[in-house]
Amino acid sequence: MKAEIQALERNKTWTLQEFPKGKRPIESKWVYKIKYKPNGDIERYKARLVAKGFTQMEGIDFHDTFSPVAKLVTVRCLLAVAVKRGWHTHQLDVNNAFLHGDLHEDIYMKVPQGFRKEGDNRVCKLNKSLYGLKQASRNWK
Repeated sequence: MKAEIQALERNKTWTLQEFPKGKRPIESKWVYKIKYKPNGDIERYKARLVAKGFTQMEGIDFHDTFSPVAKLVTVRCLLAVAVKRGWHTHQLDVNNAFLHGDLHEDIYMKVPQGFRKEGDNRVCKLNKSLYGLKQASRNWK
Protein backbone atom coordinates (compact mmCIF):
# COMPACT_ATOMS: atom_id res chain seq x y z
CA MET A 1 0.00 0.00 0.00
CA LYS A 2 2.87 2.35 0.78
CA ALA A 3 4.42 1.72 -2.63
CA GLU A 4 1.09 2.51 -4.34
CA ILE A 5 0.66 5.75 -2.36
CA GLN A 6 4.25 6.77 -3.15
CA ALA A 7 3.66 6.14 -6.88
CA LEU A 8 0.48 8.23 -6.78
CA GLU A 9 2.26 11.05 -4.95
CA ARG A 10 5.24 10.98 -7.34
CA ASN A 11 2.80 11.26 -10.23
CA LYS A 12 1.08 14.21 -8.50
CA THR A 13 -2.25 12.40 -8.76
CA TRP A 14 -3.74 14.64 -6.06
CA THR A 15 -3.12 17.58 -3.79
CA LEU A 16 -4.34 17.69 -0.20
CA GLN A 17 -6.74 20.59 0.37
CA GLU A 18 -9.31 21.80 2.83
CA PHE A 19 -12.72 20.41 1.98
CA PRO A 20 -14.66 23.00 -0.09
CA LYS A 21 -18.27 23.69 0.84
CA GLY A 22 -20.88 22.51 -1.61
CA LYS A 23 -18.77 19.60 -2.85
CA ARG A 24 -19.11 15.92 -2.02
CA PRO A 25 -15.95 13.81 -1.81
CA ILE A 26 -16.00 10.33 -3.27
CA GLU A 27 -14.67 7.34 -1.35
CA SER A 28 -11.89 5.00 -2.36
CA LYS A 29 -11.05 1.40 -1.60
CA TRP A 30 -8.05 -0.86 -1.71
CA VAL A 31 -7.99 -3.81 -4.09
CA TYR A 32 -5.47 -6.54 -3.30
CA LYS A 33 -4.01 -9.12 -5.66
CA ILE A 34 -1.33 -11.78 -5.43
CA LYS A 35 1.02 -12.03 -8.42
CA TYR A 36 2.39 -15.51 -9.07
CA LYS A 37 5.52 -16.70 -10.87
CA PRO A 38 5.10 -19.20 -13.74
CA ASN A 39 5.99 -22.04 -11.36
CA GLY A 40 3.19 -21.06 -8.95
CA ASP A 41 5.32 -19.41 -6.26
CA ILE A 42 4.23 -16.02 -4.97
CA GLU A 43 6.11 -13.25 -6.75
CA ARG A 44 4.64 -10.26 -4.88
CA TYR A 45 1.59 -8.81 -3.25
CA LYS A 46 -0.05 -5.90 -5.06
CA ALA A 47 -2.32 -3.22 -3.67
CA ARG A 48 -4.18 -0.78 -5.91
CA LEU A 49 -6.15 2.27 -4.81
CA VAL A 50 -9.46 2.48 -6.67
CA ALA A 51 -11.94 5.36 -6.58
CA LYS A 52 -15.57 4.47 -5.97
CA GLY A 53 -16.65 6.05 -9.23
CA PHE A 54 -20.16 4.62 -8.98
CA THR A 55 -20.93 7.51 -6.59
CA GLN A 56 -20.02 10.15 -9.20
CA MET A 57 -22.85 12.27 -10.57
CA GLU A 58 -23.09 12.96 -14.31
CA GLY A 59 -22.77 16.64 -15.18
CA ILE A 60 -21.03 17.38 -11.87
CA ASP A 61 -18.19 14.90 -11.47
CA PHE A 62 -17.93 13.83 -15.11
CA HIS A 63 -19.28 14.68 -18.55
CA ASP A 64 -18.09 12.22 -21.18
CA THR A 65 -17.13 8.60 -20.62
CA PHE A 66 -16.78 7.48 -24.23
CA SER A 67 -13.28 6.36 -25.14
CA PRO A 68 -12.06 5.16 -28.53
CA VAL A 69 -11.01 1.53 -28.68
CA ALA A 70 -9.40 -0.69 -31.28
CA LYS A 71 -11.18 -3.90 -32.16
CA LEU A 72 -9.17 -7.11 -32.26
CA VAL A 73 -10.07 -7.57 -35.94
CA THR A 74 -8.44 -4.21 -36.73
CA VAL A 75 -5.26 -5.11 -34.85
CA ARG A 76 -5.05 -8.49 -36.61
CA CYS A 77 -5.53 -6.77 -39.98
CA LEU A 78 -2.71 -4.30 -39.26
CA LEU A 79 -0.42 -7.13 -38.15
CA ALA A 80 -1.20 -9.05 -41.34
CA VAL A 81 -0.33 -5.99 -43.46
CA ALA A 82 2.91 -5.53 -41.48
CA VAL A 83 3.92 -9.16 -42.07
CA LYS A 84 3.05 -9.00 -45.79
CA ARG A 85 5.11 -5.82 -46.27
CA GLY A 86 7.98 -6.84 -43.98
CA TRP A 87 7.47 -3.98 -41.52
CA HIS A 88 9.03 -4.08 -38.08
CA THR A 89 6.49 -4.14 -35.24
CA HIS A 90 6.94 -3.15 -31.61
CA GLN A 91 4.85 -3.69 -28.51
CA LEU A 92 4.44 -1.11 -25.77
CA ASP A 93 2.89 -1.61 -22.36
CA VAL A 94 2.29 1.51 -20.29
CA ASN A 95 2.28 0.86 -16.56
CA ASN A 96 -0.45 2.75 -14.71
CA ALA A 97 -1.73 4.22 -17.99
CA PHE A 98 -4.90 5.51 -16.33
CA LEU A 99 -2.84 7.53 -13.88
CA HIS A 100 -1.34 9.75 -16.58
CA GLY A 101 -4.57 11.38 -17.78
CA ASP A 102 -5.29 14.91 -16.54
CA LEU A 103 -8.73 15.59 -15.08
CA HIS A 104 -10.77 18.56 -16.26
CA GLU A 105 -13.40 18.32 -13.52
CA ASP A 106 -12.98 19.21 -9.83
CA ILE A 107 -13.16 15.84 -8.10
CA TYR A 108 -12.48 15.45 -4.40
CA MET A 109 -11.73 12.13 -2.75
CA LYS A 110 -11.45 11.25 0.90
CA VAL A 111 -7.93 10.40 2.07
CA PRO A 112 -7.39 6.65 1.51
CA GLN A 113 -8.08 4.26 4.35
CA GLY A 114 -4.97 3.60 6.40
CA PHE A 115 -3.47 7.01 5.60
CA ARG A 116 -5.96 9.32 7.33
CA LYS A 117 -4.58 11.28 10.27
CA GLU A 118 -6.72 11.90 13.34
CA GLY A 119 -8.32 15.37 13.22
CA ASP A 120 -7.16 16.11 9.66
CA ASN A 121 -10.22 17.09 7.59
CA ARG A 122 -8.40 17.64 4.32
CA VAL A 123 -9.40 15.79 1.15
CA CYS A 124 -7.53 14.81 -1.99
CA LYS A 125 -8.29 17.06 -4.96
CA LEU A 126 -7.63 14.76 -7.89
CA ASN A 127 -5.36 16.24 -10.57
CA LYS A 128 -5.04 13.04 -12.57
CA SER A 129 -7.32 10.17 -13.31
CA LEU A 130 -7.57 7.24 -10.92
CA TYR A 131 -8.81 3.69 -11.49
CA GLY A 132 -12.55 3.50 -10.89
CA LEU A 133 -13.47 7.01 -12.04
CA LYS A 134 -16.15 7.16 -14.72
CA GLN A 135 -13.92 9.19 -17.03
CA ALA A 136 -10.70 7.20 -16.37
CA SER A 137 -10.68 5.28 -19.66
CA ARG A 138 -11.33 8.48 -21.61
CA ASN A 139 -8.51 10.43 -19.95
CA TRP A 140 -5.57 8.11 -20.33
CA LYS A 141 -2.94 9.16 -22.86
